[in-house]
Order: sequence, then structure tokens, then C-alpha cells
Amino acid sequence: MTRDMVTLDDIMAARDRIRDDVRVTPVQASPSLSQIAGGPVWLKCEYRQATGAFKLRGATNAVARVGKVAGVTTASTGNHGRALAHAARARGIPAVICMSRLVPQNKLDAITELGAEARITGESQDEAFLEAIRLQRDEGFALIPPFDHPDVIAGQGTLGLEILDQVPDAATIAIPLSGGGLLAGVAAAAKALRPDIRIIGISMQRGAAMAASLDAGHPVEIRELATLADSLGGGIGLKNRLTFPMVRDLMDDLILLSEDQIADGLRHLAQDGHRVEGAAAVCAGAVLSGRLRADDGPLVLILSGENIDPARHAAILQEVS
Repeated sequence: MTRDMVTLDDIMAARDRIRDDVRVTPVQASPSLSQIAGGPVWLKCEYRQATGAFKLRGATNAVARVGKVAGVTTASTGNHGRALAHAARARGIPAVICMSRLVPQNKLDAITELGAEARITGESQDEAFLEAIRLQRDEGFALIPPFDHPDVIAGQGTLGLEILDQVPDAATIAIPLSGGGLLAGVAAAAKALRPDIRIIGISMQRGAAMAASLDAGHPVEIRELATLADSLGGGIGLKNRLTFPMVRDLMDDLILLSEDQIADGLRHLAQDGHRVEGAAAVCAGAVLSGRLRADDGPLVLILSGENIDPARHAAILQEVS
């Protein structure tokens, strides 16, 4: 570990800081997935946050720590932008959310409804990030990245504290993996308290930047592709300072899913009453595929968000079928 890693103390301070602004989301047993996985499976229903995704934790913690600024900005595939817009409005701060043309319309609408500007620029999250950097440099905005930021990671790590409070005997936590802010934070919290706990990252086969970077041994750029798990798209940044090394050091295994396997997860969760987005369904998809089991003890699946665009998902399902 390097001295730059986010610590348990950082995460506990974040929990105190955001306590009044985020919900303690429920965990629910899944008898159907437990039968398939060979042991207890718990669903951490983080999609029940006010903005429909876990991102509210990190954004709220980061905005609480900015000083006097012209506004806040970021690049986002949608959920972080919505969370940042929510946190900025709560504190009366202007927000400009920079996004690529791949971001679904429902996520753009959710951001503008919170009073933020949704600025579309480029064909990828990396290109959108260049506009956020310009706003920081030229207009005095505070740049709050979606994952590679210590306050964002610490905020996401509060989810790890909650999971161990709710499922103290958890043996494995499965976490949707994109830029790594959620996995880095949850893993830092969980492994500090329970070094033996297993952390499994779940992502898609189509355009998983963190997976490609781990294979290369350093951050790399890859082409973004349309996927049911659209919130897991985007690069990790070639100058990634925190989440790449934290994911590399703290994650025990990584599972990549086909679009059909993600769709299986979506359908199964919907049948159980959980209307979530594709990125939130990857952990269930991994269980259904037989690649993620609970043989060693209770398995917790993080259902990370609910901001689903039914029309777009239907179109992608038709494309990949």
C-alpha cells in the first residue's frame, strides 16, 4: 500500500460528515439466489438512495469539503453527476455535469431537474472530463471526479461500514466495478475491519477499462461500447492515482459478464421486486452464471443503482441477441 491510500479513519470521518444527508439502505435476503449460490445471499439495496445510486455518498462527502468556489463540476456516466447535482443544490452551489453522448436521456433529465447544467461533450467519459478540467482551470470550479478522489472514495467506503454492521458474518462482498471508487472504498473499510473478507469485482466484457488496465499493469484507454451496464462504462484515467492501485491491491477476484448474463441478472432481480439498472444487476448475473458462489459463508451483492432507461436497454438487448 502507498501513503496515498484512503484509510479506515478517512471513511469513518466521512460517515460522520454525511450521516444526515444519506440513507442507511436496507439489506434483504434472496432465497432464490441463495439456492443457486449454495449459501446465504444478501442484497444491499443501495439503489434506494435519494438519487437512486450509491454515488450520493462520495459526492456528498466531497462537496462538504470544498471551500468557496464558483461551482462544482465533474465528468459522469450519469449517476455521479446526479449525486453531485443533488449535493451541490443542498449547499446552494452551481454545478455543471460534463457527459458524453453515450449517457442515456433519463440520466440527463434527472440532472437538469436538480438545477444543474448537463453539458454534452465528446464521445467518451475521457473526452467529457477534458471540459470539466477546463472549467476548473478557467472558471474557478472545484473538480470532483467520479471515482479517483480521496473524499469520493471515503464517502463510498461508508457503504462498507454499513454492510458489516448489517451482515457481520459476511464472507464475500461482490461489487460492480467501473472506475473503482466503490470497490476501493468498500474494500478499504471491509478489509481494515475484517482482513479475511473476500472482495469480488464484477464488470462487463464490453469496454471494461479497469479490467484492461489491470491486465496491462497500468491505466490504459479503451474504446467505450454500448452495454446494458452503461454506468460501468468510461475510462479510469491515464493519470489514475488512487483507485487503480487500491483495486489492484484489495480486490481478490474479477468476473466479467456477457450482455446475456447481465440481462439474466436484470430479469431475475425484477422478478424479486428489484427494478435496477444493468450495472446493479451484474452481481446477480454472476451468481446466475455459476461463477460467484457462497460456499464459504454469506455473500453480499451490492445493488448499486436504479436509474434505468427501459427503451435503451430494450434496444441493446435486441442488438446483442
